[in-house]
Amino acid sequence: MMYLSRDTKDKAIPVTGTVIVPNTPWAGPGPRPIVAYAPFTAGMGDQCAVSKVLAGDTSSDVVGSVQTQFINPLLQKGFAVAQTDYEGLGVPGMEHTYVMRRSEAHTTLDVVRAAQRLPELGLSTDAPVGIVGYSQGGGAAAAAVELAPEYAPELNIKGAYAGAPPADKAVLGKSLDGAYAAGFLGFALIGINTAYPEAKMMDLANPTGAQLFVQASKMCTTDAIFQLAFKQTSTLTKDGKPVSAYMQQEPFKSVVEDLRIGNRKPAAPVLVEHAGSDDIVPFGQGKQMAKDWCAKGATVQFTELTALPIFAHATAAFGASGSAANWIAGRLTGSAPATGNCGRF
Repeated sequence: MMYLSRDTKDKAIPVTGTVIVPNTPWAGPGPRPIVAYAPFTAGMGDQCAVSKVLAGDTSSDVVGSVQTQFINPLLQKGFAVAQTDYEGLGVPGMEHTYVMRRSEAHTTLDVVRAAQRLPELGLSTDAPVGIVGYSQGGGAAAAAVELAPEYAPELNIKGAYAGAPPADKAVLGKSLDGAYAAGFLGFALIGINTAYPEAKMMDLANPTGAQLFVQASKMCTTDAIFQLAFKQTSTLTKDGKPVSAYMQQEPFKSVVEDLRIGNRKPAAPVLVEHAGSDDIVPFGQGKQMAKDWCAKGATVQFTELTALPIFAHATAAFGASGSAANWIAGRLTGSAPATGNCGRF
């Protein structure tokens, strides 16, 4: 489907997504719950959109098919799943605003509103709503549950799951530079350039950097990892400084602060999970986001995910998918009270 949402500057934009409703009747209490699923990194080109993968488009990136490891456990519990492609993915002529807080929050919340407005699906506007995401999706889920009170107060949000959330882009600007997942930093810079054109991000790039910028904007996840691995941003700027050096000065300092998640009290209880050895999204900034929410009086459960010694970020996702479905089920059915462990992590 295509639905209406809003970008970082609150401008109306078209967004694509997919809604999946199980064929079996809902046997639980009240109307069938709806889970907003915020996908993890699929890429930047239109061909990478998760909706294309779910529809069977074989030209899409193989990483997109792994999204079903989070979607299927939710469907098996009888929940409807409303999945957003985010701003720009799947809509020709638009750039994807990768990990941009407001845009991802808006598109994640608005996909539920859109699902409720499709009469053939039979989904109620009173339905309990959950939000689930890992990695990029963990940041989107976290941003959505933060912004829901002001942006979508009518949604009956019962809980959110945020796995390995990229909450602090200043930290990521250092950790991803020169790493095997350096392409994700490139994606984020494209996102900033699109969402905050006043920052004039492209003015920093040398000819090699400008060319790489264009190439990255068409890549899916697999290509980005293999083709952009270990890239140093200092080789892509006019003055040879790394991107992290600019984040300490304006206008980038204000942009990075505007992107930080943890400054608002969530609308509902949240489970935050993160692998201590995460090799893409640093553990400490996810933990700090949870602490920031605790300080605002939120109900937060923070737990450490188990991961393999290598590719910890990717391998932790397999355990995350099961715990996300089980935890969100407790919130949506009311079968288990929401408890937090603030002050104990």
